[in-house]
Amino acid sequence: MNTRWGEWKSLAILLASIGIAGVGDFIYLVAINIIVYQMTGSAAAVAGLWIISPITNIITKFWTGSYIDYRSKRKIMIITYLIRAIFIALIPFAPNMVVIYSILVCLSVAKAFFGPASMTYVTMLVPQSKRKRFNAIRSFTTSSAFIVGPAIGGTLILLTSVNMTLWLNACLFILAAILLIFLPQGETISKESIPKLTLKQVIADFTVVADFISKNRYISFVYMGYILILLFSYAMDAQEVVFTQQVVGLSEIEYSLLISITGIGSVIGAVILSFFSHKFSLRYLIVIGIGMSSVGYIIYAFSWSFGSIATGFIILGFFNVYANTGITTFYQNNIPVNVMGRVTSIFQLIQSSLQVVFILAVGIAADIIPLRTTIIVSAISMFFTTVIFSIAVFLPRKRRFYV
Repeated sequence: MNTRWGEWKSLAILLASIGIAGVGDFIYLVAINIIVYQMTGSAAAVAGLWIISPITNIITKFWTGSYIDYRSKRKIMIITYLIRAIFIALIPFAPNMVVIYSILVCLSVAKAFFGPASMTYVTMLVPQSKRKRFNAIRSFTTSSAFIVGPAIGGTLILLTSVNMTLWLNACLFILAAILLIFLPQGETISKESIPKLTLKQVIADFTVVADFISKNRYISFVYMGYILILLFSYAMDAQEVVFTQQVVGLSEIEYSLLISITGIGSVIGAVILSFFSHKFSLRYLIVIGIGMSSVGYIIYAFSWSFGSIATGFIILGFFNVYANTGITTFYQNNIPVNVMGRVTSIFQLIQSSLQVVFILAVGIAADIIPLRTTIIVSAISMFFTTVIFSIAVFLPRKRRFYV
């Protein structure tokens, strides 16, 4: 028993750090939407918050991997947590929207570094035999944060103020950073071997990533296929409020309840998977997760009532955990840690670029043709893409990628 706890002690601390930061992310999301709307009274200004992150990713992801792969991933995670704490604490002092948007850009840059660094660090710290269960538990912490974070944020705002909520939120990121101090470095970094971050170095690293992708086409195909499927979901999610309220006719209270139902479905799925992850092969996790998620979107697209949409959302929440756990484990098992930061950055660059295009395309299409038709076409396209993706995953000669 002691040996088992010893093996999971570091992983438990890492999960606690990620979970606390996840709660902080959702509290921040509630607070920043309120403070921007209070300052401007503009729905467009609030919508602009959703564009900052993908645009920042497009600008930064060219070179973040070149910085991350040669430096301590744990230190980068700690520093980015502290940067987020500082800038979140500064938001209440912002005199106008220009300053707020500038702060949000800085927060997005910090997250752009955190994503590839955390993916690489988790891969180094978690043994391959424990990755499925770890990722399942991580999905549980993320899903729980999805429910708990907004609830805590709303309660704090009611009991105190938006400003106090943001300051308390900053403390959560400081706590998450402190927890990481107790974890091992996980790698040996020699200062002499760290290259300067120059344009020449970035180009050289970009070439390394291109070479890896060309030599590992199947791995790249699977992950890019997953990103493509996600893009359909992002595009539909961007129209979710309009679709549920204007097309289906749900009230704001019913819509809020749907979000909670989705979170509960995710938590239940994550709890079950945490206990039984060893019973599922990676291929089944990925295919069942993505396949049933696409079914959930089809139910959502054809919905006519609260009950039908709730059914689709429960399926989405439950099986999205399986898809995320499967594809994350596949990625960790097949991307070498020495290039993972650079490869992850480039994949996220591609994803962010396509995300902007997909969201705009669906938004424009919804103004030309009925929104329900747009959502139905998107859901069906997602389903057929999933079928092709699933066939590729189950190719017999590719079994070795899923051990």
